[in-house]
Amino acid sequence: MANYYTQEGLTKLKNELQQLKSEERSKIAKQIAEARDKGDLSENAEYDAAKDAQGLLEMKISKLEQLVADAKVIDQSQLDTSKVSILSKVKIKNTNNNAEFSYMLVAEEEADLNSGKISIQSPIGKGLLGKKVGDKATIQIPAGKVKFEILDISL
Repeated sequence: MANYYTQEGLTKLKNELQQLKSEERSKIAKQIAEARDKGDLSENAEYDAAKDAQGLLEMKISKLEQLVADAKVIDQSQLDTSKVSILSKVKIKNTNNNAEFSYMLVAEEEADLNSGKISIQSPIGKGLLGKKVGDKATIQIPAGKVKFEILDISL
């Protein structure tokens, strides 16, 4: 299954992968070597902890490699702004209290609420996908059901 990213998001993912492979791998290898030098491995908690950390790092590297391999960069010029889709900037209004919000829908790994980027996998993201300006969406969030009106869709 393809994962869709902005060019910026994919570059960030590749940089993280490179950092894990180069810097983090060598740090853990050094920790393992230092722990091994302390003697009996059967009772060496430092060695066990370093080996566990190595296993977790390799799992993370493997997951990132798969994400990068399956990644597709979205050509924003090809996006349709008549309905909400990934990379859409959506201005919505909570019809209960008239509060307005603007969000950009992005891949889960790019989501950053502080930057106004929400995942298309989030409840609000899923609830907005495919909607058009003027549509209303009732979305189940942790605080309960909220009704939003789509005010604007842009790139």
